[in-house]
Amino acid sequence: MIFDSLPVAECAGAILAHSTRLAGHASGQFRKGRLLSADDIAILAAAGHTHLMVARLQDGDVAEDAAAARAAAALAGPTITVTAPFTGRVNLVAPTAGLITVDRALVDRLNAIDESLTVATLQPFAAVSPGQLLATVKIIPFAAPRAALDRWERIAASAPHRAIGHAPFRPLVAGLIQTRLPGLKDSILDKTARTLGQRMSDLGGVLLPDRRCNHDPTAIAAELGALRQAGATLLMVSGASAITDRRDVVPDGITRAGGRILHFGMPVDPGNLLLLARLDGLPVLGLPGCARSPALNGIDWALQRLAAGLELSGSDLMTMGVGGLLKETGERPQPRSGRGAPGGAAGQARSAAAAAEVPQVAAIVLAAGRSSRMGDTNKLLAASGGRPLVSHAVQAATEAGCDPVIVVTGHQAEAVEAAVAHSPARIVTNPDYASGLASSLRAGLAALPDSADGVVVLLGDMPRVRAGHVARLLAAFDPAEDRSICVPTRNGEWGNPVLFARAYFSQIMALDGDRGARAVLRRYPDHVVEVAMDDDAVRLDVDTPDDLARLNR
Repeated sequence: MIFDSLPVAECAGAILAHSTRLAGHASGQFRKGRLLSADDIAILAAAGHTHLMVARLQDGDVAEDAAAARAAAALAGPTITVTAPFTGRVNLVAPTAGLITVDRALVDRLNAIDESLTVATLQPFAAVSPGQLLATVKIIPFAAPRAALDRWERIAASAPHRAIGHAPFRPLVAGLIQTRLPGLKDSILDKTARTLGQRMSDLGGVLLPDRRCNHDPTAIAAELGALRQAGATLLMVSGASAITDRRDVVPDGITRAGGRILHFGMPVDPGNLLLLARLDGLPVLGLPGCARSPALNGIDWALQRLAAGLELSGSDLMTMGVGGLLKETGERPQPRSGRGAPGGAAGQARSAAAAAEVPQVAAIVLAAGRSSRMGDTNKLLAASGGRPLVSHAVQAATEAGCDPVIVVTGHQAEAVEAAVAHSPARIVTNPDYASGLASSLRAGLAALPDSADGVVVLLGDMPRVRAGHVARLLAAFDPAEDRSICVPTRNGEWGNPVLFARAYFSQIMALDGDRGARAVLRRYPDHVVEVAMDDDAVRLDVDTPDDLARLNR
């Protein structure tokens, strides 16, 4: 790759190395990484620029987006969601709640191939929520050597499994035995059952009604048999007195039931006194006293592995020491996390990665207009590709992963609603649609959930826009890096749809008349990122019968 300062007139076809201000231009600047066209060169020259720092790819270089897509595809397990590349970055995202699995040695080996090829992951076996970032592949600008990328793919393919995987939580049915000694209050046993029940619920499982017996090996053995008969797939024993040896009361009861002790103790604090056993192929856990507490402790890590269907052995437990100091102290308080994060108290571990959460983006499809230039025909109901125009926009947003998808209707509302009835879209009717576009934007925004971090605004009369176009906007969206408004471009010209972060919702709500949200874009040029598209779909709309005829031809 050539990297140098060149006269502006020689920069067509090169990559802009640094963001450059453009006085008087609508966008306010060209961002770094832009592939400069002949039109761009004219704009830069008119703005007074004489030289630019640029990069120019050579034979043997693979452009950053193509390289990132190839590198990510070689890493990701089959169930992982892989986002579209943008500025040399591809994210790997969890499809459901579960654990991330990472081959640390393989990742280290891949990262050592070439400084331009990098992958960063969460800690192995971290609990993740649906939509949470597992890993990110980043090409150090603006290209990777083809030879290095080929080697990356060969090494990744030769491994026995993918470098990064996702193990979803399965619905375990857990059984709990609690033993009694004189003086132990029922309220303590009740609290333990509630806490463990919540842990199982957070992992997608259930806890059967707990069984209580004397702190006696024979009684424990009998209750274990009863739980097996009740259909438990995970057995847990919480003793009235902590386990202190493999020959103590709880492990003795497990062996009397026919079980086998696999391991006692773990290098996690709290959680040191965990016992691991097997009984007729079922996992059995002798619980440490900290299992009564909802705070993060060793029992959470053991339960997560089992809920994800992963092997849990004594050697697995003994690898948990690094990072296993979980005890809350005055010097090192743990962040508190609400239930509902994966693994319950283990959600506290996830809170450290909260910044890695993939933004939740909704979609609004504007479909309320009167189509006045189409004569008597509502263009949104006209056929394109064998189905109504408006259904294409809904499909693009849905397949790209936007949630929810809101369709704002107005003119001929019932007919438009029927045209998208096959989709999961929600319908919002705008009774004030005749006042102009702004009222439909307000109606759509008002229907969005508080959880929406951003929204893609699609026009119902742009049937060539597909899920791939929307996915590229989603890949570019990152408010933390000032990429909070994402605009598609074709040959340097802005198009639709546009993605806005929540921070701009109030300003869009303040619009009136027939004005769209372009004024908001021009107000914040530093936050606008232009996303170049490979075709004219983002510039092609249908306004007249001739437009529709050309489209169908």
